[in-house]
Amino acid sequence: MRRCLDWLLWSGLVFLCGSGGALAATPKTVLVLGDSLSAAHNIPVESGWVHLLDARLGKMVPKWAAINASISGETSLSGRNRLPALLAKYRPAVLVLELGANDGLRGLPLPALRDNLAAMIDQAQRAKVRVLLVGIELPVNYGPQYRDGLRAIYAELARSRHTALVPFLLDGVALDPALMQDDGLHPVARAEPTVLETVWRALKPLLR
Repeated sequence: MRRCLDWLLWSGLVFLCGSGGALAATPKTVLVLGDSLSAAHNIPVESGWVHLLDARLGKMVPKWAAINASISGETSLSGRNRLPALLAKYRPAVLVLELGANDGLRGLPLPALRDNLAAMIDQAQRAKVRVLLVGIELPVNYGPQYRDGLRAIYAELARSRHTALVPFLLDGVALDPALMQDDGLHPVARAEPTVLETVWRALKPLLR
């Protein structure tokens, strides 16, 4: 009987150690909630900055992983509606929030955009998820008042909600026609590594 009990105890310890190792090996998750700028619009998915991010995260010790929940055409309101289910499903450690471009292109009143972004940040922070807010810029024909107001929203939310901030996702890309698709709104594949580096500088300190 004693020998049987010893064997059961040893087996249980092996199981627990094995389970602990499996749990330790489970990557933490970065959830990216964005629009076509993060959904690899009109380029191969493997060329998109989120796919490149996932590859980089997979080389870290311990490993991380990126989940891309971005959808072309996503607005801040639709993202706000989808976020609770995404948080529950993936339980990310970090949320990269890249929304606002489609709202701006449609002329959504800035207070409504701010309200949606603030609600998503609050949802994530209540779930103990660190947030990286990613800003966008609109074409110059939208006028300085709207464009300046949009910039101010991202800056103010990052300050008041204590989030990390990328002021402009396409910094170093948008003003170079050779790096942009014919629509003038989306990067070509060879520009995506530059987009990743812009995000990485702000994201890396959150991967703790």
